[in-house]
Amino acid sequence: MGEILLPLLILCPLVASVIVSVSAGRMGACAIGAIACVGVGLSAILGIVLSVMLLSGPAAGVLPVVLWRWIHVGGFSADIALTLDRVSMVMVLVVTVVGLLIHVYAVGYMRDDPGIARFFGCMTLFVAAMLVLVLASDLLCLFIGWEGVGLCSYLLIGFWYDDPAHTAAARKAFYMTRMGDAALLCGLLLLATAAGSLHIGAVLAAVTDGQVAPSGVNAAALFILVGALAKSAQIPFQTWLPDAMAGPTPTSALIHAATMVTAGVYLIARLHDLFAMAAPVMALTAVLGTLTLLMGACTAMVQTDLKRILAWSTISQLGYMFLALGCGVWQAALFHLMTHAFFKALLFLTAGAVIMRAGHEQDIFRLGGLRHAMPGLTAAFVVGASALAGLPLVTAGFYSKEMILSGVWHVHFGLTREWTLSGHPLWGMALLGAFLTALYIFRCVFIAFGGKPGTVATGRTSRLMGIPLGCLCFLSLCGGVIEMPDTLPPLHLFTALLDPKTPLSHADEPIWLVLAGALAPLAGLGVARVLWGRAAPVMREIPGQAAITRLARTGWGMDALYDRVFVQPFRLLTWLTHHDILDQAITGTGRVTRAISGRVFRARAGFLDMLAIWGTRARGWAGRLLGRLDNGRVRWYAAWIAGGLCAGLAMAVLS
Repeated sequence: MGEILLPLLILCPLVASVIVSVSAGRMGACAIGAIACVGVGLSAILGIVLSVMLLSGPAAGVLPVVLWRWIHVGGFSADIALTLDRVSMVMVLVVTVVGLLIHVYAVGYMRDDPGIARFFGCMTLFVAAMLVLVLASDLLCLFIGWEGVGLCSYLLIGFWYDDPAHTAAARKAFYMTRMGDAALLCGLLLLATAAGSLHIGAVLAAVTDGQVAPSGVNAAALFILVGALAKSAQIPFQTWLPDAMAGPTPTSALIHAATMVTAGVYLIARLHDLFAMAAPVMALTAVLGTLTLLMGACTAMVQTDLKRILAWSTISQLGYMFLALGCGVWQAALFHLMTHAFFKALLFLTAGAVIMRAGHEQDIFRLGGLRHAMPGLTAAFVVGASALAGLPLVTAGFYSKEMILSGVWHVHFGLTREWTLSGHPLWGMALLGAFLTALYIFRCVFIAFGGKPGTVATGRTSRLMGIPLGCLCFLSLCGGVIEMPDTLPPLHLFTALLDPKTPLSHADEPIWLVLAGALAPLAGLGVARVLWGRAAPVMREIPGQAAITRLARTGWGMDALYDRVFVQPFRLLTWLTHHDILDQAITGTGRVTRAISGRVFRARAGFLDMLAIWGTRARGWAGRLLGRLDNGRVRWYAAWIAGGLCAGLAMAVLS
């Protein structure tokens, strides 16, 4: 049964994509939305059925399906094969369930857009490509899905291609992720050379058995890390994600919550045995994740655009996941990935509904007082903001973030035999990030939804948009109770689900550690309430030098840096190539030859014209002469005949 259902899991959204794309302009918006939702909905149902089948089997059971043999060259082989295990099962459920809710919301959001068929064709293809990435049992097959989500993100970010800014944002995302893809491909080639296969099980077995040299393991892990950093918008590739807000809001929700940016986290979690053998790369992953979460939080603090605040919050939360991956607690990274999908989809979809009813106004300082005109959307956004901040006990975000903080506290990086690095400094910075997260998201809540009314709200939120918001509110509040710290009633369903043999537990964890993780977001909420939650806010903007604020608002000048370091030198190289000396000599020779040819042509044409004129004149003169001779006088004719006869006789005698 699994051999049939597993390919159907991908085929359902893929067929829906083909149908709505081919039928563009031939079906109504409701029919197109229904086909897309049915395709993703069937995939979600199949995912649940397959998960039940997997969990009802052996603890270490998997559902493998080999579709066909792809490459067999020498000692290397690669297959188009799918595998459902406990790690991929979690991702399948997140992608299909959250993706279905986003698709249902998008039916109401995009119903009046003339390009709705193209939109849903790309959205369903997006889900299919992500499922290929998640279920692939071979890294080369995974790379197909990896490129597929990159292509779909490009098409959806530049969906409204009439605006040059949107197409520029799409190109930017495409270029930056392609750099990471090139690094990932290098890592795969190293593994293929060393292990003789790209089957995930074979690669991990070869690494753990010592068949791959430590230098090869470190190099492959580093290349794969670069690919994951680019796909998940981490330092130094984070600049493309805020500009990706150019696409429709459901696209932003799908990219941030269930597909694109989570691919890098999943890839490292899937290859956690490989990274465990590369301690320097693990430490680098943790450090980059920590720096990213702090930079994303500080940048979100000064943003004024509602969607860009959420975009930078995604970058920051992905930093938490990379921190967990670098510390070896990949279970915590996947747990936070799941809860983040719930509350980030909720925040983006709620923001889309707010922006639609506010006349497409996105500046939080021009909104204001929305709690009176949109009480339901206000409640939904507050639930999402609370889960993002990780308010203790009542939100899913608290449990997943607490799991990360606990894992970071207990980790020690064995960089060399003599030198180990404690995770305590990283824990302190992650705790600061939790405080800043609550501060910036409730700054957004108090300014946009509190205070004096700003933009006048119009219309009502349709039920098709409201039902997914209600489901996501429930998941954002209750989706984290399946994994609790040991200081609370110990419940470890999620880690037991991922790995029943070795569940993650910290029985010796001090209670103050959990209290610190609980107090940090509460402190951020309290400070935000004092600064922006009153009728007369203490401050409107973040204080400080205007230059620093502008620098943070533009992403700390990374775009300008890349423009000077990479773009401008490339343009200079292009100019030099276009104006090359050799090229100029060849071009000059051509121009001289063309000029000489032109002059010769003109001279020849003038000479021929002159000959034609002279010929015409000679004919005229001869005609006039003959006209004088032919005068009708017989005496003249006889004289000319006699003269000619005499001349002929004289010539005969003389010769």
